[in-house]
Amino acid sequence: MVYVGQNIEGRMNMDKKIISTNKAPAAIGPYSQAVKCGNLLITSGQIPLEPSSGEVVEGGIQVQTKQVLENLTAVLAEAGATLDNVIKTTCFLDDMNDFAEFNTVYQKFFTADAPARSCVAVDRLPKDVLVEIEAIALL
Repeated sequence: MVYVGQNIEGRMNMDKKIISTNKAPAAIGPYSQAVKCGNLLITSGQIPLEPSSGEVVEGGIQVQTKQVLENLTAVLAEAGATLDNVIKTTCFLDDMNDFAEFNTVYQKFFTADAPARSCVAVDRLPKDVLVEIEAIALL
């Protein structure tokens, strides 16, 4: 039996599309900035790199969080989405003592109907940055 949305082999009909923009930092490893599959967009973690230079932005957690969310916004835009489409974020902090300052910036980007979120402290992030955020958006 084949259900609506499935092909004859029983798999869902969802084409995978790689999303890439030069308005966000290029991937620094073997991964894509985001992948669109059906009506879902799954982003890779964004870190506070300046898109044109690829350099880490100078400053503390608030400056770095702002850059991360600007990078995430650019990746979403390339897929035709905005932060309003985001249904889940996973946030990684280098130091949980930065949580309150991180939230101060985060809430300026997600002002209403904030997405579900996990936020964890990790031992170390790429390029020794203070924050990384990945997202899932519904298109």
